[in-house]
Amino acid sequence: MNNNIVIAIDGYSSCGKSTLARALAKKLHLIYIDSGAMYRAVTLYFLRNRVDITKKDQVESALGDIHLNFHSSDYQTHITLNGEEVSEEIRQMPVSEMVSEISAIKPIRVEMVKQQQRMGASKSIVMDGRDIGTTVFPLAEVKIFMTADPKIRAERRYKELKKKGDIVSLEEIFENIAHRDYLDTTRKESPLVRAKDAIILDNTMLTQKEQLEFALERVYPFLKSKAIVPENH
Repeated sequence: MNNNIVIAIDGYSSCGKSTLARALAKKLHLIYIDSGAMYRAVTLYFLRNRVDITKKDQVESALGDIHLNFHSSDYQTHITLNGEEVSEEIRQMPVSEMVSEISAIKPIRVEMVKQQQRMGASKSIVMDGRDIGTTVFPLAEVKIFMTADPKIRAERRYKELKKKGDIVSLEEIFENIAHRDYLDTTRKESPLVRAKDAIILDNTMLTQKEQLEFALERVYPFLKSKAIVPENH
């Protein structure tokens, strides 16, 4: 009997997917994998090396030179790009402005999906992204699709970046989110769509604690069926 469980969390940018995924992983003692960080790290490499994304040979050559690794510290996922810690740099605006466009390129998605599927093949995981429940793990036991009012998402992202000391305007972030939503939902390769069996979580008016409780209520039945006993339950 396979006791592994995959929890797939998809949704729009700046909806708090990573925050919820980390909280679930910590509560249930599962492995958290931030798929978005992988695409951001690839984007960072492309920007640094001025890869022409319109030229297939350059894209494929660059992918061959990219080596990504994850390590965790207190359920915070850190990613290295060719041995360099880039967890903070990949969250800055230059990467945010390009990540949706670069993520839409087929060879990149094919390679990242392969890596993600390998990560979830032999262990119980929580993974968040745009196509986890539709493309990466279509048979995931639990699928959650997150959404929220775009203005609320922009305000949350603005506060997050301001806290880190980044100088950005709320208007700039709102426009970036709207642009990413358009690219994510209209791209040819694995567009952002809700899986038919995914549970919708609109967190416009929910606290992080309420979101975690919502998710746990949906996850616990699957844990019981696999004889996995979560902490304090």
